Amino acid sequence: MADKHSPSNLAERVMARLGADIRGGRLAPGARLPTEQELTATMGVSRTVVREAVAALRADGLVVTRRGSGAYVADNPTASPFRIVAPQLGRIEDVLDVMELRLAVEVEAAALAAERASRRDVTRVRAALREIDRVLGGGEGAVAEDFAFHRAIAEATGNAQFPRFLAFLGSHVIPRQSVRLSADTPAERRAYLQRIQREHGDIVAGIAAGDPAEARRAMREHLTRSLERYRKLAEGSRK
Repeated sequence: MADKHSPSNLAERVMARLGADIRGGRLAPGARLPTEQELTATMGVSRTVVREAVAALRADGLVVTRRGSGAYVADNPTASPFRIVAPQLGRIEDVLDVMELRLAVEVEAAALAAERASRRDVTRVRAALREIDRVLGGGEGAVAEDFAFHRAIAEATGNAQFPRFLAFLGSHVIPRQSVRLSADTPAERRAYLQRIQREHGDIVAGIAAGDPAEARRAMREHLTRSLERYRKLAEGSRK
C-alpha cells in the first residue's frame, strides 16, 4: 500500500480539494488560485507538493498558468480528461501497463533531449539527479525527486507535450510508489535504489554528450529493468 503521507498522495489531496472548489464554483472561471505560500500554509504541505498538484490541474485542463502572475481557473474547465490516478494502480498488472506506456514514450524523449537540450536544460537534469542523491542519502525513497528527474528530461525535449504527458501520469506511477515490496530487506532496497541511480547517471551522460543513441539506450535499459522486476513480482503473486 502507498503511504498516505507520501508527496504524490499529498499532491493528490491538494489537487482533489482545488478541483472540488473549481467544479463546485467556489473558484470561478478566471479566478486566481491561492498562492503557493497560501496553499502551503492552509494545507500543511511543501511547495513541491503544491507545484505538482497545480501541474496536474493544468494537465487536466482545469487551470492555466501565466508567467509571473500565478495560476488561474481555466475559462472552460474540462470535466473528464484522461488521467491515471493512484486508486487505478492498486494491482501490479496496472503498474505494468503504465510502465509499458512510459517505455513507449520516455525512450524517445531521452533521445530528443540529447538532440535538443540547451546548456540550461542539461544543468537542470543534472541538478535533478543530484537531488535524488541528496534524498537517498537521507534514507528516503526519493519518489518525488525521481519523478522530477524524468520530468526534467521531458522538458529538455523542447516539446511541451512530453512534460504534459508525465503530468497526466503523476509521480505515483514511479513503481516503488505504487507497490511496496515487503520481501525486500533494507540492504536489498538500498542496492536497488543505488542501481537505479547509476542508470539515471547513464541517461544524463548520453543527454549531456548530445548522443541520442546512447540516451535512448540508457533510458530503455533503465525502464526495461524496472519493468522486468515488477513482471517477476507479478508472476510470483500468481503462484
